[in-house]
Amino acid sequence: MRLLLVEDDNSLSMAVAYHLHKAGFEVTRRADGRGGLEALEERHHDLVVLDRMMPVMSGDEMLRRLRKAHSDLPVIMLTAMDGVSDRVIGLNAGADDYLVKPFAMEELIARVYALLRRKSRWTPPDALRAGDLELNMDRLALCCKGQDASLSPREAALMELLITNKGQVLPREVLLDRVWGDNIVEDGNLDIYIHFLRKHLRVLKSASRIETMRGVGYRLAAG
Repeated sequence: MRLLLVEDDNSLSMAVAYHLHKAGFEVTRRADGRGGLEALEERHHDLVVLDRMMPVMSGDEMLRRLRKAHSDLPVIMLTAMDGVSDRVIGLNAGADDYLVKPFAMEELIARVYALLRRKSRWTPPDALRAGDLELNMDRLALCCKGQDASLSPREAALMELLITNKGQVLPREVLLDRVWGDNIVEDGNLDIYIHFLRKHLRVLKSASRIETMRGVGYRLAAG
């Protein structure tokens, strides 16, 4: 997943980008609204973290132009102003969420996850093939080169996320949320199910592999 961070405070921008990268996101940084719009024209992004007050072009103006172009790209607006009227202006301009400085990085990342889930951007609906793998959710079967491996419902749900987001790093928090939901579960359960899926891949002699991104999460490298 690629995020666009538009923030003119270089120190804050670097800190936010660092934490977003640790959470498994690719981050493009720009220092004003004009640069932000240019970045969106150059490359697809899944979400924008946008400072409100910036030189050259403000966050408000960038957002208005974005929405005028009928873009439904999720936007979290950042601002040092915490008055109700300031929040109303930002939301009326088209922001999906609003965060007042100073903020905790954990809260920003949680809001990013929430918006991406709401927009269903973690799981393209029709992508159930990756490399030499095919996942049949009706039969709960993982297929490779004419051979099948039966999966448990939880193994299938986890494999579906990995296949539909092949090549992308999926943070542990996202995998736990999407596969286990609100159920109370130990963090280590995720590693156990990854172990089960890797065993299936070995039995199927698949060239695909599940890679560990230490401290972040997992991704499927399709073979």
